[in-house]
Amino acid sequence: MSDAEVRSELPGTFYRSPAPGAPPFVQEGQAVNADTVIGVVELMKQFNDVSAGVAGVLRAFSVNDGDAVDADATLAFIATGGS
Repeated sequence: MSDAEVRSELPGTFYRSPAPGAPPFVQEGQAVNADTVIGVVELMKQFNDVSAGVAGVLRAFSVNDGDAVDADATLAFIATGGS
């Protein structure tokens, strides 16, 4: 198995949940497909979905909920079936 990196397209604040107190979009260890939303990046009061981009299993987040992120920052790792 290999890991694919999920990167932020925009700078902003990364959130794992759609709203404060809501459950996260996904949990580590959960299967995802390319269209699965794993979080959002808030930029100027706009919430932009972050999709997995590949099918696999969400192995780990590399940033915490509420962290400021730069454009192209790695947000998470997804284990894929590729070698």
